[in-house]
Amino acid sequence: MRTVEEKLARSLTAESIELIPYLPYLLQDIWELGSSPKDILELIVKHIHVSVHTMVLDLACGKGAVSVHIAKNLGCKVKGIDLIPEFIDVALDTAQEFGVGTLCEFIVGDITKAINSEKDYDIVIFGSVGDVLGNTEETITLLKNTVKKGGYIIIDDAYGTNNSNTTYLTRERWLTIFHKTKVKLVGEKTMSDDEMIRVNHEQQPLIMQRANELKVQFPLKEHLFDSYIQSQQAECDELENEISGVTLLLQVID
Repeated sequence: MRTVEEKLARSLTAESIELIPYLPYLLQDIWELGSSPKDILELIVKHIHVSVHTMVLDLACGKGAVSVHIAKNLGCKVKGIDLIPEFIDVALDTAQEFGVGTLCEFIVGDITKAINSEKDYDIVIFGSVGDVLGNTEETITLLKNTVKKGGYIIIDDAYGTNNSNTTYLTRERWLTIFHKTKVKLVGEKTMSDDEMIRVNHEQQPLIMQRANELKVQFPLKEHLFDSYIQSQQAECDELENEISGVTLLLQVID
């Protein structure tokens, strides 16, 4: 069985856990890691009544971009959990900068353990972190346990196509799993090809620059950073050509 660190590394396109200590440096120029705060906010505002009493859980929150935007725009409390301490440090600082330090709680933690203890939220958000919580059906089942009956689950993932070689599920397969796990698809926001290309072309050079800096500092680990860049580029190519990024809003119906 793979460890949570191995699953984390894989979800961030790292070939091994050896790269994890270098991820904060490699990703230091990027605040929005994965999930789009704009898309998530749009889905929440359109479909969910939110008040100061609404409680949101952000699992694998990264540097807190989604949490901070939700707290700032909706005035509700958000708890973010991530395994990487440096990401949590950024999240805490940024929440203060945005004036939502009292609304945001960020802690370093293993979400595979937190998923069993965090309960009674109105909304749970889970970013693109691969199979950290298991396969899609297992993940949805676990996420259901963190929210109240009738609560909402937001998942940032992607749709594959029938003609591609990707491991991503097709929309039809997602709908089958929703039915099986007794959740209802309330809304979805698909990232446009142009937006996907823009984000990839904006972020990839930043990561490459940091990887090159690390190669100078740690020449014996050059292969590690080269491998990461190759994996990142492969993921960008897949996102631009074979899959469609999507943010899904689900409601627990049982």
